[in-house]
Amino acid sequence: MREWLVFDVMGVIFTVGDDTNELLVPYVQKFAPSLTSDEINQAYLEASLGKVASCGFWKTLGLGERYPQIEQDYLESQLTLDADFPAVAQKLQKDYHLALLSNDVSEWSAYLRKKYDLNQYFEEIVISGDVGLRKPDRAIYELLLRRLQCRPENSVFIDDRQKNLIPAMREGMRTIQFKRGCDGSEMCGSFEVKSFKQLPGLVAHLFGV
Repeated sequence: MREWLVFDVMGVIFTVGDDTNELLVPYVQKFAPSLTSDEINQAYLEASLGKVASCGFWKTLGLGERYPQIEQDYLESQLTLDADFPAVAQKLQKDYHLALLSNDVSEWSAYLRKKYDLNQYFEEIVISGDVGLRKPDRAIYELLLRRLQCRPENSVFIDDRQKNLIPAMREGMRTIQFKRGCDGSEMCGSFEVKSFKQLPGLVAHLFGV
């Protein structure tokens, strides 16, 4: 049985980690300066749990008349794919199963996966907006493992956030913290990498290849 590698999206496959506060909040405030970051984050939380569709997110913020153009512009202009990811993913596919576990609005995730042709890399995809659960809720990890049909120790979860790695470790998954930039925080995953180029060697070490 081949092992599974499970990837987070923001802060791993895409370079920005806190996309909500670093990208979405200032983007929305260009059109609605009176909105607070808390209001925008709350609207995003609801959408990322699938409680409202993406069009409902913009309506909640009073920007419904700008939809869908505003959504397309945000997704096209604000997010940057890690340039090393495609080549490394292709290499890893030869020896491992690849999966995706992401907190995101369902429609936004689908749009980005299509734009960057990401679906080709993953055999299983779990998006919070599709399943109504978000990391670090333990239930989303349990759902993931059921879908993968593998023992936790036969999987590696790669995420940039400590709070998302802790439940994975408690479930018995191996973990790698993706620390693209040094933020001064202590390492939380079992191991860490700072670039995709480091990943194949570390994964091989974890699985004793």
